[in-house]
Parts: sequence; C-alpha cells; structure tokens
Amino acid sequence: MKVARALISVSDKSGVVEFARALAALGVQILSTGGTARLLEKAGLRVTEVSAHTGFPEMLDGRVKTLHPAIHGGILARRDSREHLAAIEKAGIAPIDLIAVNLYPFEATVADPDCTLDNAIENIDIGGPAMVRSAAKNWKGVAVLTDPSQYPGVLEELQRDGGLSDATRFAFAVAAFNRISSYDAAISDYLSSLGADGARSEFPAQSNGRFVKLQELRYGENPHQRAAFYRDEGPAPGSLVTAKQRQGKELSYNNIADADAAWECVKSFETPACVIVKHANPCGAALGANAAEAYAKAFKTDPTSAFGGIIAFNVTVDGEAARRVAAQFVEVLVAPAYSKEAREALAEKSNVRVLEISLDRVKRDGLSAWEQGRNLHDAKRVGSGLLLQTADNREVSRRELKTVTKKKPAERQLDDLLFAWRVAKYVKSNAIVFCRDGATLGVGAGQMSRVDSARIAVIKAANAGLQLADSVVASDAFFPFRDGLDAVIDAGASAVIQPGGSQRDAEVIAAADERGIAMVFTGVRHFRH
Repeated sequence: MKVARALISVSDKSGVVEFARALAALGVQILSTGGTARLLEKAGLRVTEVSAHTGFPEMLDGRVKTLHPAIHGGILARRDSREHLAAIEKAGIAPIDLIAVNLYPFEATVADPDCTLDNAIENIDIGGPAMVRSAAKNWKGVAVLTDPSQYPGVLEELQRDGGLSDATRFAFAVAAFNRISSYDAAISDYLSSLGADGARSEFPAQSNGRFVKLQELRYGENPHQRAAFYRDEGPAPGSLVTAKQRQGKELSYNNIADADAAWECVKSFETPACVIVKHANPCGAALGANAAEAYAKAFKTDPTSAFGGIIAFNVTVDGEAARRVAAQFVEVLVAPAYSKEAREALAEKSNVRVLEISLDRVKRDGLSAWEQGRNLHDAKRVGSGLLLQTADNREVSRRELKTVTKKKPAERQLDDLLFAWRVAKYVKSNAIVFCRDGATLGVGAGQMSRVDSARIAVIKAANAGLQLADSVVASDAFFPFRDGLDAVIDAGASAVIQPGGSQRDAEVIAAADERGIAMVFTGVRHFRH
C-alpha cells in the first residue's frame, strides 16, 4: 500500500517533526490541525490545514475540526470497492492513506488529584478517537499510528519497500482499537467514580481493567490449566512485569507468582537482604553485610523448603553470592543487577531463570525504602465477581510501636521485631515468624489456627537445627488467646510484635508480663489470604 497523503494530529508531539519531515521527503502530502500544524510549519514543512482541506473552519473552540466527510470519507473509503472510490471522487474527496493521531491526555489530566470535572470533560477527545476507529476499521487501505514509538518502523518500511504491508497495517489497527478501548475505559473509570456531590470515590461504579499480554504460558497453576501473563497498561518501574530475563528456561505461572512474592518482600528492606520463597511463602529471609551473607543466613532457615525455590536480592549479586546460589537447586533468581563474575557463575546453571529488575531507592515518610513498582490496588476473583481493595502498602516505623508490657524491648530486639514484622506481612495467614539477628529462624504459614502456625514454626526451626532461645516473634494478627503466645515463649521467644486489638488483649498482655517477655503492638494487621 502506497502512502500519498497523511493526516497528522497529535497531543504528544514527541518525534512528530522528524516523522513528518521524513514523510515529506518521500513525497507524502501532509494534512494537519491546530498546534500540530503550527509546529510543522514552524519547522519549515509544507502543511495543508484540515480546515483548508475540508473547506470548513474549525469551530466550537476546536471541538469540531476533523468531523467532516472530507476527512472520514477519505479514511473510510474501501480501496477495493469501485463504488466507494467513485463516490469519493464524485464528492471531490481525496483518499487519506495514513493517520498519526494520539489523543488528548485524559489519563494524565485526571491523575491530578486537583482535577475538576470541567477540566476532565474538556480533555475527552472526540475527533481523534473517531478518526482512529475509522482508520483501524479500514486497515486494508489505511495505516493508523497512535504512538510515537511506531514512527521509526513505519519510516523504515516505507523507505525500504515503498509502502506498508497488510501485516503492518493490521498490527497497527489492533493497537489502535486497544488504545481506544483503554482510553474509553479511563473515561468510564473516572466518571463513574464521581458521586452526586462531585466527590471522587477510590472505587468506581464500573471497574475497567486494562492489561497487555506479555506472553502465553505453557500452562497455569496445574498442567490442565491454560494461562497467560499480562502487565498493567502503564507498568511502574521496579515491578516484576518490567523484569528482563537474562538466562534460563521459560517462566511458568508458578514461577511468576512466587518470584513476585519474593521480590515484593525483599525490596521492602533498606539494607542488603535475601528472601527465599516456596509456594508463595517466604521460607527464609535475612539481612547481611552483602548479598552472599544475606543468602547464607536466609538459606539456613529452611534448607529443605529452599530446594527448588525462588531467591530474590535487593542488591547487586556478586560472584560469591552467585556461586553460593548455584550450589543449590534454584528455579528463579531475581535481583537489581549482576556482576560479570556472577553472570559467569550462573551461566554454568543454564536452566536457572535469571531476572533483572531495575530498582532505585526513594524516601518515604522519612524512611529510606524501595517504593517502586507497588500496586495501588489488589484484585481477587470470586465466583462471577471481583474483590478490589487498596494494596497493603502500610509500613510500620519504630516510632509507631507501642510497648504494652512491663518489660521494654532492647534496641537490638526492636531491630529484629521490625524485621520479623516485614517478613510476616508476606507470609500467608495465619503467620508466625521467629527471627534473631536479622534472619528468620522458623516460619509458620497458612494454618487455620494461630497456635498451629506457632507450632509449625517451632518444628521448622528444629528441623533446620536452629535454636530459638532469645528470638523474637511476629504475628500478622492478634493472639486471640494466650495459648499461641505461650507456645512461642515456651520455644524461646523473648519479645513479640503483634497488632493488638483482641477482646482478650489484657489477658495476653498479662500472660506476657507473667512470662517476663517484652511485647509491642503495631495497631496494624497484615492478613494475607
């Protein structure tokens, strides 16, 4: 398909001058509107204003400019239909072979918390989506570009082949309909979030998910299930969907789910840390002076469960850490970067899936932490419905801890209590986590009773040959009775961190005082189902 005439009308003007100049060099006539036309003319390009092309001036503050038969007839006329071509020729309408249109920045506008309804409405594009839909519908005769990233490929193909292939035009049409779908969904989400009083709800009356497929997977959680991996339309840096796979086999459904659990946990720590996950639960986590030390401490928690696990670091993996990891059977390794020596060591284990995720440190509430890539909302399917909630991004600082026992925790214990608390947040409920010296000792997860989780954590520690004397314990929710507290104290715990909030808090506090341990309340619960 040759391109003789192109219409360019863009809000995002990135690269548009260079693109139009290259089209003009190929002999393409350029039609344009408003600010785009002025920009191109200022750059010395010959441009035909749409109003001159249609013979009808823009009106209503620019709301009506491309909604005209001279535009839509030129786009929608089928090139393989004599009747269509005869009709536009009789009407004096010239075919338009390519349109480059990106839309008013509605999403960016409503992302501003101070955005008014009037401002949002003015940023709802009408003419742009109409042209995009028209061109995408008539993809056999028209190419439609909706993003500046598409410009280089189009120019390369035009310069090489003199035209655009069916495959190229169809791919652009699919991308165009996806863009329109996402744009309309954003408008729906915003407008349906507004109440009668104009207040904006965090949960709109209609929720429109917008996700882009990254890959189809061999199977789902089990071999008889089908699966695919999708990313948010605008993924945040530092999230798993931005990972680059440096080596290894194709990721499976379970690999991805567990890698995400390990990555989200490990990036919550400010100092070098390692987290090992098996079946969605941390089975070992530790802080260290470097990646190798953190891994060695984390691995000791539960070497049996670590077999075939997912390992995540929040710092660069060096040669020593890579060699220690490679000595074990590991499914997936995740880190912000790998040294040359580490890459060479891991290359000997070609099946290990090695993921790299860029991560920058930022400040949050006076604390230095890894904040990138956090979801704002979590979703869970139920029956024919959806549960949607704000994500559990709540962190607890040292100054928020409330000591409720006669005995106060020592500074060293406070460090361990906060470490244990962060790990417990990523353990399935009911969660009990024993820690000491910045490392987990025993993890009890996913039990129907909290006392059973405590017993399992003790058993895990014993199986790993770890002593629980003078350890600290985190419980993701309150102890409903003293039996769970007694179980962890009997095992050797000398300090406990828990949310509090039980009707029997007084009984549990009294039990802690009776047993001579320190206990702090966070006032925050971290159920994870």
